[in-house]
Amino acid sequence: MRVVSVILAVLVATGLYLVVIEREWTMAALAGMSAGEETEAAAETADADTAEPEPVDTSALIKVVARKSVAREIDSAVILRGQTEAMREVMVRAETSSTVVSPPLRKGEFIEENQLMCELSPGTRDSALEEARARLAEAIASKTEAESRVPEAQSRVVEAQARIDEALVNQNAARRLSEGGFAAETRVKSADASLAAAQAALEAAKAGVTGATSGLQSADARIESAEAAIATAEKELERIEIRAPFAGLLESDTAELGSLLQPGDLCATVIQLDPVKLVAFVPETEIQRVNVGAPARAELAAGGAPITGTVKFLSRSSDPTTRTFRVEIEVPNPNLAIRDGQTAEILISAPGSKAHLLPPSALTLNADGQLGLRTLDGDSTVVFVPVHVLRDSTDGVWLTGLPDEADVIVVGQEFVTAGVKVAPTFQEQTQ
Repeated sequence: MRVVSVILAVLVATGLYLVVIEREWTMAALAGMSAGEETEAAAETADADTAEPEPVDTSALIKVVARKSVAREIDSAVILRGQTEAMREVMVRAETSSTVVSPPLRKGEFIEENQLMCELSPGTRDSALEEARARLAEAIASKTEAESRVPEAQSRVVEAQARIDEALVNQNAARRLSEGGFAAETRVKSADASLAAAQAALEAAKAGVTGATSGLQSADARIESAEAAIATAEKELERIEIRAPFAGLLESDTAELGSLLQPGDLCATVIQLDPVKLVAFVPETEIQRVNVGAPARAELAAGGAPITGTVKFLSRSSDPTTRTFRVEIEVPNPNLAIRDGQTAEILISAPGSKAHLLPPSALTLNADGQLGLRTLDGDSTVVFVPVHVLRDSTDGVWLTGLPDEADVIVVGQEFVTAGVKVAPTFQEQTQ
């Protein structure tokens, strides 16, 4: 019936054209004017000029439902899956050998910083300290004595030098008197002997100064040795008390009473859960969107209220196997409700971007398995556009990759392919 209507419309339009526009030509033709090939050609030309374009038959096209979508500015986020970790975990070990003399603390107990966890028997360490202190006192006394000997030895050197000077004078006088015949040769020899004795006394005095100085140095060495022994003994006494390096929870029982600990043996494991860390691994495609100091939010798999924190660490080197980068988020945990090793869904805030909010059902795959949407161009031809999912919400999914305005097929996209012309029906966006 539609085809018949179109034909009738064309005939009516042609008739009106001949009667109104080409009236003179029409009257001449009715008067007997020849209707040869020229007239026939003119009529065909007139039909072509006046005929309306034949409408497209849409009854054979696939019908789809489309939505006009406009991009909106949203706060973006990097979505990761990670887990909680203790801020610090230390295995506290013994540094000396001895027997535990303190009762054990049980795992799960909260301990304060510097609290005693394992006390060891002092053994002979007290006596070793007293012995070292006695040696120090002895060394100090010997040094005092050595210091008094040094001036005495130095004075002997001065005295010996004076005797040498006197012996030289006597020797010169004896020789002059002997040359003048006023003194015997024996007097000269006696003066020479006195000079030699004075020189020997000077050498002995100098040796005494050297000996006194050496004694003083030896006393200093004994003092240093005694002080080192005291420090060692005191350190050994400190090591018999194994204390908590920070406030936290005992992850294991402390060493049992009466057990023998050797250097390196475990006293207990301590963990710090306030604050707690959220640890995840960022793909290299998202690494540029994550910054230290960015706020983050997470939901634990166990449920409960969302937790918030701040990115404190972002690795500069990737895991060689997964090509991902470690990120750590610090989260306050004053009531210790968050445990070590819990699974968490993490959202790290990233710079805002424009995105489209569309129903998840609109997403589809092309022949290559690429995720995207099927959209319409100006003449209702299907175009496949790859998209990237930013995040989902109760109202739909936020997508990027589309132009700011797009006609998206939301119903029937699975029945068409790129390049196919369709008959769309548009719906209003309700979100």
